[in-house]
Amino acid sequence: MTMDAMISTTEIDDIAARLDAAQTGVADIPSLADNQVIPIDAAYAIQSALIARREARGERVTGVKLGFTSKAKMAQMGVSDVIVGRLTDAMRISDGGEVALTRFIHPKVEPEVAYRLSRDVDLDDPTVDIESCVDAVAPALEIIDSRYRDFRFTYTDVVADNTSAAGFVVGPWRPLRDVGNRAVRLRVGGNEVVGSTAAILGDPVRALHALLDMCRRHRISLGAGQIVLAGAATAAVPLVSGVAECEVAELGTVSVTGVRE
Repeated sequence: MTMDAMISTTEIDDIAARLDAAQTGVADIPSLADNQVIPIDAAYAIQSALIARREARGERVTGVKLGFTSKAKMAQMGVSDVIVGRLTDAMRISDGGEVALTRFIHPKVEPEVAYRLSRDVDLDDPTVDIESCVDAVAPALEIIDSRYRDFRFTYTDVVADNTSAAGFVVGPWRPLRDVGNRAVRLRVGGNEVVGSTAAILGDPVRALHALLDMCRRHRISLGAGQIVLAGAATAAVPLVSGVAECEVAELGTVSVTGVRE
C-alpha cells in the first residue's frame, strides 16, 4: 500500500477499535506499520474514531495536546510538522493527586506548559489571533502511554493512537505571560531531568500557532475553556511509584503521585 492509497471507513473503524481495546485492556499491540502504511489524513480519521468511542462511553473532550515540538524529535521521526491529539476529562488528574500505574501499559511523564483558551477559535477566520484567544498559562505534566509494543511506532502510527495521550495534570493558572526560555526541572523518584521551555519550538507560544495550523488542516475544534498542552520541555521519563514533580521557573510547580494498586 502506498501513502496515496485510500483506507476505507471500515478499516478506520477497525483500527480505532484495536487501539481502543489496547488502551482499555492495558495490553499493547504491534505497530500498525507492520501490516500497512497509514496516510496522515487516515491517521487523523482513526484518531477521531478513537475519540468518538471514548465520547460514547461518556468522556468529554476538554483540550488538545501537541507532540513532536522539539527539533530533535522531528528529526528522529523524519517530519517537519507537529502532531495534535485530544484530551478528555477522564485523562485529567488533580494537581498533587494520585494515579494508579496499573491503568497504563508503559507510562512515561513529561514536563509541559499548558495554556487555557478563553474563547472559541474560528478555524475558518484567516485573521484570527490565536494568542488573543488565551487567557492563562500553567505548569503541567503529561503522562504518555503508547499503545504500541516497545514504544515502537511510525509518525502516522502515533497520530492514530491519539499521540500517546494517557493523562495530564495542570498546576495553578497564572495570567498569560511570556514563558519563553524558562528553566524546567522534572523529578520522578530518584531521577531528575533539567531543561528549558525553549525546547518547545523555541518558545511555547509558537506551539499555539502550530496548533492552529494543524487544527485547520484536520478540522479539530478549539473551544473556550479547553486546555492546550504545548509540548514537552525535556525528554520523557518513566513514571514509577512515588512523586513526579515539574517546576517551571517563575511559573510554578505541579505534581502527581504514581501508586501501585
